[in-house]
Parts: sequence; structure tokens; C-alpha cells
Amino acid sequence: MKDFQYITASHPQYIESLYSDFVKDPGSVDPDMKRFFEGFDFAVSSGAANGAAPALNGSGTTAPAGIDWMREIMAYRMILGYRNKGHLLAKTNPIRKRKDRGANIELAFYGFNEADLDKEFHAGQLIGLGKTTLRNIQQYMEKCYASHVGVEFKYISDQTKVDFLTNAFEKEFHQPLPLNKRKRVLEKLNQGVMFEKFLHTKYIGQKRFSLEGGETTIAALDAIINTAANNDVHEVVIGMAHRGRLNVLANIMGKTYEQIFSEFEGTAKMDQTMGSGDVKYHMGYGSEVETLDGKTVHLKLMPNPSHLEAVDPVVVGFSRAKADIMYNSNFDKILPILIHGDASVAGQGVVYEVLQMSYLKGYYTGGTIHFVINNQIGFTTDFNDARSADYCTSLASMVQAPVFHVNGDDAEAVVKVVEIATRYRQEFNSDVFIDMVCYRKHGHNEGDDPKFTQPHLYALIDKHPNPREVYTNYLLENGEPDAKELAKEMEKKFWSDLQERLDEVKQNPLPYHYQAPELAWKSLRRATAEDFLQSPVTAISKANFDKIFSSIMKWPDDFKPLKKVEKIIQDKIKLYNDEQKVDWATGELMAYGSLMIDGNDVRMSGQDVRRGTFSHRHAILRDEVTDKAYNRLAHIEGAAGHFRIYNSLLSEYGVLGFEYGYAMANPNALVLWEAQFGDFCNGAQTMIDQFIAAGEQKWNRMNGVTMLLPHGYEGQGPEHSSARMERFLQMCAELNMVVTNITTASNLFHALRRQLAWSFRKPLINFSPKANLRHAGSYSLKEEFLSGGFKEVIDDPTSPDAAQVKKVFFCSGKMYFDLAERKAKDNRTDVAIVRLEQIYPLPVQQLTALYNKYSKATWFWIQEEPLNMGAASFLQMNLKEINYGVISRSASASTATGYNKVHQQEQAEIIDTAFGI
Repeated sequence: MKDFQYITASHPQYIESLYSDFVKDPGSVDPDMKRFFEGFDFAVSSGAANGAAPALNGSGTTAPAGIDWMREIMAYRMILGYRNKGHLLAKTNPIRKRKDRGANIELAFYGFNEADLDKEFHAGQLIGLGKTTLRNIQQYMEKCYASHVGVEFKYISDQTKVDFLTNAFEKEFHQPLPLNKRKRVLEKLNQGVMFEKFLHTKYIGQKRFSLEGGETTIAALDAIINTAANNDVHEVVIGMAHRGRLNVLANIMGKTYEQIFSEFEGTAKMDQTMGSGDVKYHMGYGSEVETLDGKTVHLKLMPNPSHLEAVDPVVVGFSRAKADIMYNSNFDKILPILIHGDASVAGQGVVYEVLQMSYLKGYYTGGTIHFVINNQIGFTTDFNDARSADYCTSLASMVQAPVFHVNGDDAEAVVKVVEIATRYRQEFNSDVFIDMVCYRKHGHNEGDDPKFTQPHLYALIDKHPNPREVYTNYLLENGEPDAKELAKEMEKKFWSDLQERLDEVKQNPLPYHYQAPELAWKSLRRATAEDFLQSPVTAISKANFDKIFSSIMKWPDDFKPLKKVEKIIQDKIKLYNDEQKVDWATGELMAYGSLMIDGNDVRMSGQDVRRGTFSHRHAILRDEVTDKAYNRLAHIEGAAGHFRIYNSLLSEYGVLGFEYGYAMANPNALVLWEAQFGDFCNGAQTMIDQFIAAGEQKWNRMNGVTMLLPHGYEGQGPEHSSARMERFLQMCAELNMVVTNITTASNLFHALRRQLAWSFRKPLINFSPKANLRHAGSYSLKEEFLSGGFKEVIDDPTSPDAAQVKKVFFCSGKMYFDLAERKAKDNRTDVAIVRLEQIYPLPVQQLTALYNKYSKATWFWIQEEPLNMGAASFLQMNLKEINYGVISRSASASTATGYNKVHQQEQAEIIDTAFGI
């Protein structure tokens, strides 16, 4: 929405000419000027109908008679000024006066003074007031945009969205809430405040991260769910931090006080025999609720760590998966809600990453509602020190998401705003933000004294009534007789319900019906150590092998792939025809195709995954003429599963979190994330540490997400050599994940299939090759796909005489090929090379068997990583059954040298030491 200051500086004849252009062709003028003229035409036609004859100008077009164009446009500029900048004046802060943000909406800014206030303007027609005084126009715009609600939407370019919002806030918003809704609002405020009072009475001084000061959140979430259900939403997925979480569990999710407080007191029985658990304000929950209008909505609250906003990508990934599985990718059926804090939404970069996903094909969820509990403080940090932007929500403009700033003490305004936001999301499948400005009654937690750092603010807060008291008093003072009666009745109910809770009167848990994906999860079980002694059979039939191979090696006659790509595929066909062998990339795609034939979905994302960082995968081909995409795995006969593969935005944290969430929703999908180089995965370290490594122990939630991390020392420097295997291995315990460093196409095939063959789910972290993607030693014979399963350990394929073997090198990944090449070159029959394909869970029995086989030999663990990295430390701590030395690079602060010549020397030294020792 433009300001049109340039027009008010123009000659009146210029405006006449614009109007003349408008009459001839309305589409020829600026859209906002078009609306301006349309309003005047309507005013003129209304006047003509009442007997006033319109004047004609020289061009024969109709022009309103006696119009002072300049002053009308000045009034129009003021209307636009309120739409654009009224939020800067809005009385959204319930505690203190707002900071002056320089709104420039005073009369003088538009060329008016006090004397103009009672003059009449046709511009009133543009906001539905007809011809009216400037005072009425100003008061009306103040009421719409500068009262307890401020609306930011000037950056939205889609006129349909702008029209929706102007109509919502200039017309619909001012309709009074019906009595039944007022009752519901009071009910929810009662419940929210009662819960906090109960806690404060029963558990004095305990950490609970109360919602006090922001209890209107409960009424807001309830209104979102009710409105969503009336607009075709079947399921709502919520992600939030700890502030107010227990209150949401009780009063939105329907978790009983008994369930919550048995956890609070530590008397709850874990629903699994394993798992060390997490604090009560981190746990997830699922429920079914019935709305005001009798509709059933499935609710999910995601488990989360204390790392603020880390749950955001998990929520949207989970929502996308549910939309794909349950609702045939109809995003109207499922609604993600992210509840932010003001400090974290402004400060945590993952919020930006998630918002950047909003309209991307691979990550689209049909829009997220972002609800900010803005208590104007982050732990002890004032908002002035927490952000440079005017608002904590300023990043919303990046994706043209509107922001509704609202005073948290005005419960009716909050409810109206969230209803508009929910309808906006459903109408446009776009993100929308609600910034509810409130306060935090206590410190960061209940044992923390906020007056140490904000004495003045907390002196104001101490005297301030809570939102329930504010709304009750409002109804008693301003409501109609029935509203006053309601307030009195609900006040009594509040105290009697609170007493019931304090007396521990039993509540009935809500009924719950499991969805299909949840039943699939329930059919799985916990893993045991015995499950890792030997992998399950994951071979496929010859018929399926032939079907998949044939399908992925061809394309339609009218499709013209790039010549280079065609040659790559022809070489794969030749390799198979001549030697019955399959290369790494084909083995990978064969795994996906076979899972699809089994009826499972496969989803993969990451930077450049469609082609592959190293130009090996080519899962999606491009027509060299039309640029049309061809999915090689989408045409396998009899494959019921879907193959979805997306090049991601340049993000690790957000994208890995999304894929973790996707895998959390569906145990029957293989979900993979591939790093461009494994080195970059530490950009997602929060997801790895808090979710992937620890999620099963903390929240009793299994997850089978697979990470492919290109890893290997090839002289490419410290940021293109190591995926930091040592970090993953350091976190390995209690069978929490699987770590592999695989060397052959068939073993990769079986590892990927094993992810869904197991009757449990585990994250798989695979350190994958780079240069060795095309190494002949990584090729596998067809027969290796048709029998057996994953091999945790691979004995020396040259079958040396065990009695003659003096040295055994055990190693993993790329190191094997370097050692094998030297062994063959020197014709060493006294050396055996054993591959450790799976490093965790450590296959101790298989290694011990080989240790006994080569009982006369001296064993060495050989790795290309420095001594303080790679698997060395992990093995020294965990592999006590055999005696072995370690040969590696020297311990180093950096993963690798940046000089190729030094790299070559170091690599040669490892090999020379191994064979010469």
C-alpha cells in the first residue's frame, strides 16, 4: 500500500488526467489509485441516484463535481497511513507506555490541522463511512488499526490478501462477540488462571515456567482450534517451549491434573521399561478434543528440549508427513502452530530457516500459525537489548506473512485476532503471526527474582490484575445484563473448580483413537542387544531386482537427457551386462525402489541431493531441451510407495529437524538427509544432540531418520574431509543409534533396507564415500543383493591362510581401499584386512570370532583421521575383548591439513607404518 505523497505535490490537472485514464481503462492506473477512484465513482453514482447531476469534464468522462482532489487524496493518504503504520501507535502493551517508533500519522503530516477535523470528505466512502468528517475518519481508523490491535501487512503484494485483511479489521473485527463465545473465553481464562493458582498453592517454589500474565494464550489456542475445525482442519500439531506448557497440556490438550502431577511429583509410571525421561515441561502429548460445534480434532504437542525454537522444524516436518500419509497432501486438513517467545523468535536463527521453507515444494505445509507469547523479556534481558528490529516478529515480512500485534489483557481482541489469523491461513495457505504482548508475572522460573534486573517493570506487574480479572471486570462494567450475569456466574465457578482441583477430585481422561501411523508405531518394539548380533535378511528376489534395475535405467522416448548423463547411465548398464555388477549409486537407488515395492515411502532431502554433491546419484534427470524433470524411481511397476526427493535450501539445522519430524510421524517411510559434505552436519548439532541421539531415552519416541555424511580424507582441506565420526560415537550408548562406514554398494543396499526391516526404529548415521563412489572395489555382484543381509564386519576377501597371517588391519571406509591397494601391490599374504562396516552397535562377537581365527597375528586399528578423532577413542573405550594397536594421523586441533602435498605425505606415512611395523 503506497503513500501517494508524490501525488499531493502534483498539479490538480495531473490527478484529473489520472482519473480520466481510470475511466477509460481502470486497469491502467496504480491499484491503490484505482480503489481511490472507484470509491469516488460509487459516491457520485449514489449522489446521482439521489437527484444530484454529475458533471462532465472535457473528455466526456464523469468527474465528481466540486471535489477538492488534493484534500481528498490527503485524506486517502491518512487512511493508508493508518493501514500501513497504525500498528506503531497501537495500545498493545498492557503494562507500560510503548516506545515511540515514529509513526508520523499526526494530522500535520498529511497537511491537515485541527480546523479540518469537522470538514467533510468523500474519502470516507473508501472505508464504508460514506461522505463524513475527517474526525470520524480518523477515529474510525484509530479504532481499526491503533487500538488494542496493530496490524502489519503493508509489505504484502497479493491484493486478495490485502482485501481480506482490510475487510477483516475494518468491518468484521468490530462485531461484538456473541454470549456463548464470551462464556467460552471466560471459561478458558478461568482454567488458565486456576491451573497456575493450583500450582502456586500446591507446589510453592517449584519450577513450572508459569503462564501467569499470558493466560489469554489458553483462550487464543482454544479459539484457533475451534475456528480451524470449522474450516476443515482435522488435526493440529503444536510446538512450544516450556513457558506455559503444563497449562496448555491441561487446558488445551485435555491432560488431567492427576496425569500431570504424578509426573510433577515423580510418581508417574513410565509407559516403557526403558528411557531415563525428561523434565515435565518437555514431554509431548496427543489427544482428541471436541470443539464448541461438536467437531473432533486430533491434537499433538511435540516433545522438545530446552533449546528454544529447536522444535520448530520438527513440528513442520511432522505436519508435512501427516499431510502426505493421512490426508493425501491436502494441507487444509492439518494445521501446525508454533508458540514462540519474544526473545527466541527474534534471536534464534532456526526460526529464519523454518520460515524460509514456507513456500518451498519440499517443505510446504500449507502455512503455519505463529503465536508469540511476548512477555517483553528474555530471562533477564530487556527487549531493547534482545533485538535491533522494531518487533520480535519483524522477520515475518520476509515471506509476506501478516503480523497481528495484540494486547494480551484484551481477551476478546485476542480471540478475534486469532480467528482472523486461522481463517487467513485456511484461505491462503500462508504463514501468519500473532504477537500477543503480555508480561511474565514471576522470574524466568519461579525461584528467580526478576526485580534484580527489572525493578520498575516488576513494581508495575505486582499491582496489575491478571487477564481473567481484567475481562471479568470489563464485562461487569461494560457488558449487557446477560454478560454481567455470566461474569458473576463464572467467578463463582472459578473458585469452586479451583477447590475441586485442590481437593483432588478425579477428572476423566479424554477418549483417544489411534491413527494409522500411530498404530504402526505401536506394532514396533524396543530393540535389545541380541537384535544387533546379526542383521535380518534384507535380500530381494531376482524378479524384483531385474524390474527395478530395468526401470531406473530407462526413460520415455520423448525425453532427452543431457548427453553426459546418458553416458553415465549407459556405463552402469554396461557394467551390469558385462560383469553382473552394480555401482554405489545404483545400489542406493535399488534400495529405494525395493522399499517402494514393499509398499514403503522414501523421502530424501539435502543440498543438491537430486544430482548428488559428487554428481553420482542422478535420481532426477533433466530434459536438455525443455528442462523437464524425470524421476527415475517413479515408474517401477507394482511399487505402491512414493519416492520424494528434494534439493533443500542451504540449511542444515532446519532441514535435518524437518526430516527428523517427518520420520517421527511415519515409521513406514525411509527418511534421509544428506549433507553436502559431512563436515557441514555440525551446523545441525542441536538436532543431533537433543533429538537424534537422545530422543528415545528422553521422550520414549523412536525415530528411523537416516543421515548420509560424505566423509574421507582426500586432500580437500579441513572443511571437506571429516563428518566428525568421533562426536557421534561419543554419544552412542543404550543402543540409541547405528553408526556405519560402508564400503560396498550391496552393503549400503542392505543397510538402507534394514532400517525398515527391523521391528524397531533407530537413527542411522552413515559415513559415505566421495571419490570412492566410483571405485571399482565398491561395486557389488548381483547375487549379493539376492541373498543375506547387512554385513557388520567383512573379512579379507582374498581369503589368506589364517595360519600365515602375521598382521591384521581392521579399519572402515576409505582406509580399506588404500590398504588393500598396497597389499595387492606388495603381494602380502601375511596381512589380512578386516572391514568394520558398523561401528555402533559394536559387533563384538563377530570381531572376536575373527580375532580367534587370526590368533597368531598382531592386530592394528588403522584410521585416516587424527588420533583424537575418528573411531579410535571409542574403540579403545569399548572394545576390550581384543588387543590391538592404533595407527593414525597424530592428534590434531584441526581435522585435516589444507595442503594436498602434506595430505599425501601423511596418508603415505599411515600406510607405510602399517606395512612396515
